Amino acid sequence: MRRSFLAALASSSALPALAQFRVEVTGVGLTQLPIAIAPFRGEPQSPQKLAAIVQADLERSGQFRGVDASGTQLDETSRPDVALWKQKMADSLVTGSVTRLADGRFDVRFRLWDVVRGQDLGGQGFAVTSGDLRLVAHRIADYVYEKLTGERGIFSTRITYVTKAGKRYSLWIADADGENAQSALSSPEPIISPAWSPSGRQVAYVSFESRKPVVYVHDVASGRRRLLANFRGSNSAPAWAPNGESLAVTLTRDGGSQLYMISAEGGEPRRLMQSSGIDTEPVFSSDGQTIFFVSDRGGAPQIYKVSAGGGSAERVTFTGNYNISPSVSPDGRWLAYISRVGGGFKLHVMDLSAGTVTAITDTTADENPSFAPNSRQIVYATLQQGRESLMTTTLDGKIKARLAGQGGDIREPDWGPFLKH
Repeated sequence: MRRSFLAALASSSALPALAQFRVEVTGVGLTQLPIAIAPFRGEPQSPQKLAAIVQADLERSGQFRGVDASGTQLDETSRPDVALWKQKMADSLVTGSVTRLADGRFDVRFRLWDVVRGQDLGGQGFAVTSGDLRLVAHRIADYVYEKLTGERGIFSTRITYVTKAGKRYSLWIADADGENAQSALSSPEPIISPAWSPSGRQVAYVSFESRKPVVYVHDVASGRRRLLANFRGSNSAPAWAPNGESLAVTLTRDGGSQLYMISAEGGEPRRLMQSSGIDTEPVFSSDGQTIFFVSDRGGAPQIYKVSAGGGSAERVTFTGNYNISPSVSPDGRWLAYISRVGGGFKLHVMDLSAGTVTAITDTTADENPSFAPNSRQIVYATLQQGRESLMTTTLDGKIKARLAGQGGDIREPDWGPFLKH
């Protein structure tokens, strides 16, 4: 089923609670760094296989290629045989250990080695509960990624998405690999359009529980929520301004679907433009100066942009006659969106400075792209073998990973910001 941009109505997806995800990485990048992640000493007694999580994270980024390290007996205190790892064609090596402490927590330590230069690139230690072992593995992957690429890793960030199981809709907060999902809200009525706040502490979303679309804001830590927009008609498509102080929303209070700004505390909204068409799906540029949105003012849905202060709109997309669901990369370089091509819906990426557009998927039912906070990956929903699932892709489309629940369909993903530790 394809939802039109005009009314992102009931999400129809299904996933049993807390289903485990399976990450399948496909494709080959041009310059992947070969890395060996040795099994952590003590892993057989650990609830989580840390080395496997770190390796899956790094491979999913498209920047790394795993080198087989099975059967090795190393930990963070070992001085590895550099010649052996060079022979295995590894440029770098991660070693570590996980030990259960007397208080039930786990002591996790690791070290990163530059095999080519024979250098110790440092390491870290953590003492955590079993529930935080996955987070520690993601933080280790972040450390490795940053040391070897010079950029921040995104593995300890989070995503949100929506499922439908039977007649119940659920809003989930999960790790960036889709695992460790926690239910934020469950409702017999549709939930759509979740959007992370810039702080990563709140998620705005649209609920139909009062039999019409209403915008709420959910506090992730406390689980509390508050009403943001419940005006006459439809209230939909919330998008946070980068300063977190206001949101753009789509309201029909004065007739057709139009864009408004509203304080994050609620209150009276301010209309952005006067338009005879339908304007919806707003997203902010990372500097907060520009809002990209979808409008059919030219006869068919295309992506436009307007100053965050309002004014006249400028058309952005010109290839294809049906373009929706804009997402702007945090570095401001890229626009991801969905374009209808020959009856199918495909994820496209535009270089905003050059205006060049690339289709980066071979699927035909893509939805809701959202950039990782380092601008290097996109999460999106798509249909695979008749089932809806979440995928991540690199911007060139070369490395894709499926974040797939065993029991059904998931959709409406949004990738959260970097979190301050």
